[in-house]
Formats: sequence, C-alpha cells, structure tokens
Amino acid sequence: MSLTLAQFNQLDNAESTATLLTCCTSSAWASSLAAERPFSDIDAMLSASNEAWNKAQTSEANLIEAFDGHPQIGNVATLKEKYRNTQDSAAHEQSGASEADDQVLEDLAQGNQDYLDKFGFIFIVFATGKSAQQMLDLLMARLPNDRDTELANASAEQNKITRLRIQKLFGQA
Repeated sequence: MSLTLAQFNQLDNAESTATLLTCCTSSAWASSLAAERPFSDIDAMLSASNEAWNKAQTSEANLIEAFDGHPQIGNVATLKEKYRNTQDSAAHEQSGASEADDQVLEDLAQGNQDYLDKFGFIFIVFATGKSAQQMLDLLMARLPNDRDTELANASAEQNKITRLRIQKLFGQA
C-alpha cells in the first residue's frame, strides 16, 4: 500500500489508525499519531511518531504489543527462507544477510529461542543492511542484559523499524 501524505491526512481516524498499525502494532502509538494529523511533510510525521512512541513506551504492555507484531524466528528452515530469499521480499529488511551459512542460522535460531525464554518477548533489532552474522553478534551481545535493559534496547530498535516502515508507506525509502 502506497499513499501520499495528503491522502493519509484525509483518512478518517479509524482508517488512519489501521494504516499506522501496518507500521507498528502498538495501538497506543497508532492512535496517538493518527490524532496528530494533518502532517505538513514526512519529517513532521516522523517527529510526531517519535513523540507518540516516547509516550507509548512508558507502558510495558504497549511495548509488548508492538513486539508481538513481528514474526518470531523459530527454526533454521524459517531463517534460511528469510535470509536466502530476501531479494523476493517486499520489505528487504534483511537483505544484507543473503549469504548466511547454516551454522550461523542454527546459532541464530537457538539464540532467538534463548532470548524469548529469558525475556518473554522476541529479539527486536533493526535488521536493514545487517548480515546474519551481525544479527547473531548483536543477539549474543544483548542476551546477558537484564530485562529492563532489553525492553529499552528493543524499544529503540522498534522505533527505527517503525520510522523505516512509515517512510516506505509513503514511498520515501
């Protein structure tokens, strides 16, 4: 779905909120941002998005709701599909990892499960331009953290992902 900002500004509140939920599944963030319309340009919208995210992240439930909007990477077959066929993906969010080796994928699958078991939510990282090895290195570096630190890290990464998705929604990325 590609919209112009003018078209988005003209949507009713329910439609604009539903559209924003395709960028981030936090209903608090989407509702807050939709209420700020109209936006003069994408930069104004991204700035308002940051403010809405800062408000939304004050509640752990809002964070978990946003994180739950991401598919869990659960097994090696899924990882192989994700990392080897990204050129076919519309998102291209993991295109830097197109040549991942099987051991890295197995370690990444196990690390993702270990992360979920420890923190209660999936590993969230802004993956654009990162190889599977870089993703694994980031995952392993964050795994020793405490839950509060990881909520903050995942929140910051979620905001980066959301900003990119907003830009893509309006053909700006």
